[in-house]
Amino acid sequence: MPLMRIGVIASIAHRTPPRGYGPWEQVASTLTEGLVARGHDVTLFATADSITSARLVAHAPTGYEEDPAVNAKVYESLHIAAAFERAGEFDVLSNQFDFLPLTYSRLVATPVVTTIHGFSSAEILPVYRAYDDVARYVAISHADRCADLTYEATIHHGIELTDFTFRPSPGSYLLFLGRIHPDKGAHRAIEVARRAGLPLVLAGIIQDQGYFHDRIEPQLDAPDVTYVGPVGPGERDRLLGGALALVHLISFAEPFGLSVVEALATGTPVIANPLGSLPELISEGETGYLVNDLDAAVLAAGKVTGLNRRTCRAEAERRFSADRMVADYEAVFARVTGTIAAISSGTETQATAIRASPMP
Repeated sequence: MPLMRIGVIASIAHRTPPRGYGPWEQVASTLTEGLVARGHDVTLFATADSITSARLVAHAPTGYEEDPAVNAKVYESLHIAAAFERAGEFDVLSNQFDFLPLTYSRLVATPVVTTIHGFSSAEILPVYRAYDDVARYVAISHADRCADLTYEATIHHGIELTDFTFRPSPGSYLLFLGRIHPDKGAHRAIEVARRAGLPLVLAGIIQDQGYFHDRIEPQLDAPDVTYVGPVGPGERDRLLGGALALVHLISFAEPFGLSVVEALATGTPVIANPLGSLPELISEGETGYLVNDLDAAVLAAGKVTGLNRRTCRAEAERRFSADRMVADYEAVFARVTGTIAAISSGTETQATAIRASPMP
């Protein structure tokens, strides 16, 4: 693969990589470090406290979700402008930062590849539609495609497998790992664990304080339900690997579930609703169970010990490695810059080029 000069625009809601929660920043970090390791000349646009082996350009001192003194609008403006004022230095810009950078893309000759990390609402779609003729969109799952946008590829997220320890023998608890928000279903995980007669560990940031106070906190008096708060990488690995299963009973079409593939990397199967990307991530009866209601989830909790945890790890290695993700992005970057695309030897690519025909 010919070497390229690549600018990666990360979100500045959190540090890159994030200390705890921050899926967009985590993907930007994994991509950046993988590209550097492959010899590319990479500049990362992120917060000043970010940790990277690439060249770092920063205006925001830290993430605006981490420090209320950081004005999101002010620093997002400076952040995006910094990347596009330097656009001529790059062969390609990788936008991992939502729709705002699209509004600069007609002002530069450098191709901009925008990874769409889900649509927060239908209200942002007009921006994506307005730049569809010049933008190069990457979907993070087939389920998250918008029918009237043109995509360059679908690239599933990848993770650094060395950050997750395979554990062939789990503990005796179920795990909920994610935002404490009604959409993510912590209350459903509690109900399943109670009915299955299993302890439950809850981990994640509290995104909806009212929901936590009304639906979750009253359940914490019981000894079989424990909330451990947000967790960093080491504790995340320990909790995932020690669980009988990750309970992921969402109520929305999730664009991608990073915690799902992280669980698989530790050997832990997943019990999830078949919404959004989840049918793309979980192999029914092999790496977990897709369930339509709480009764089915309770039954699944009683069956997960029969699944082969090595199969879960092997699936993560085959489909969700950082190496695979980086190779897929390399191929897209090479294609949009006119460079001859050649996938590095020994790496299976899953990117699907569809520029000519949008997928419904």
